[in-house]
Amino acid sequence: MSTTNPSIPAEVAAHVLSHYGRGGYPAADWTASLISLIDRADMVHLAKLTATFPYYGAAITLAKYDEEGIATLQRILRGEVAA
Repeated sequence: MSTTNPSIPAEVAAHVLSHYGRGGYPAADWTASLISLIDRADMVHLAKLTATFPYYGAAITLAKYDEEGIATLQRILRGEVAA
């Protein structure tokens, strides 16, 4: 499955990559907690959180479920994919 979301901002990509230990840089405390919550959410709550925080929801979904997700987020962070 290969899904890209060019609307994910570079800062969001950086925070999500850091959460997964794949580069980027850490988010502030509240945002780091949000990322952790979205990461652990079941599908119902993931949908609700993604509706409220679409960039983080999309970035985490990309990282977790797309085989090219981490690489895509790394490209967004480097500015190789329009953000």
